Amino acid sequence: MKDAYSIIKRPLITEKSMNLTAQGKYAFEVDPDANKIEIARAVEEIFGVEVVKVNTINVKPKRKRLGRFEGTTGGMKKAYVTLKPGQRIQIFEGA
Repeated sequence: MKDAYSIIKRPLITEKSMNLTAQGKYAFEVDPDANKIEIARAVEEIFGVEVVKVNTINVKPKRKRLGRFEGTTGGMKKAYVTLKPGQRIQIFEGA
């Protein structure tokens, strides 16, 4: 099994993800090869909380152009993790 810190790359701090924290949902960028069970175990191990549900989204790379140079942005996999009611992750609370 993979290391928990290699599965969870970073938390996603956006306006949408901050609004979801009131509902007990948190967003993370995760390893593209990780499945929902691995993501849930990694969040439980790193933050010491109990995960109820995990939703994943594969974000496709977008084509970008700067002058005559073309390229793509990097795609990623996002995970929205729902925690047991009453539990929180301190990173998202601004403390």
